[in-house]
Amino acid sequence: MPKPLLFLDVDGVLNPVCPHPDAGFDSHTLLGYAVLLSGRHRDWLDELAGTYDLVWATTWEEEANRHIAPGLGLPQLPVVRLTGYVPQPGDPRVPLMDLLSSRKWAPILRHAAGRPFAWIDDVIPDRLVRRARFRPDRVLLPIDPGQGLERHHVDRLLRRPPRPGLLCRGRPLRAWAAS
Repeated sequence: MPKPLLFLDVDGVLNPVCPHPDAGFDSHTLLGYAVLLSGRHRDWLDELAGTYDLVWATTWEEEANRHIAPGLGLPQLPVVRLTGYVPQPGDPRVPLMDLLSSRKWAPILRHAAGRPFAWIDDVIPDRLVRRARFRPDRVLLPIDPGQGLERHHVDRLLRRPPRPGLLCRGRPLRAWAAS
């Protein structure tokens, strides 16, 4: 059985807004932006890669492989295509108020294609987080963008990774996407 997927955001997760000065971040100028990266995150992602298949789910898209991965010492990772995503039949319906914060949801579900997954991001609608609590095949972990990914998030992901659920096997996307 394949490992569950771990969808990774960059800004607010691996590139926090205002981490503690002693948190060990180095500033890099990437594509004209100041980006904070930490060797601690590299170590944690290496640790998580033992349990998960890592995937970029970030607006950086392929640029994450060109700039973020080398800065963290990561290999090239698969990328969820977000830019230009065209809604498809069976995509989950998203309430109007959640359109912006939910724009990654359908592409992530399509990329996962029924595999169990975890998603760490600083912008995950509370509605999705609440519903995922009842799904053994999903872990949605909101991250505080100020501090970014922290050890307790890694411990949570390692302690209880998502696993296939009896209710999810063989169901079409429409049946399980919105829940």
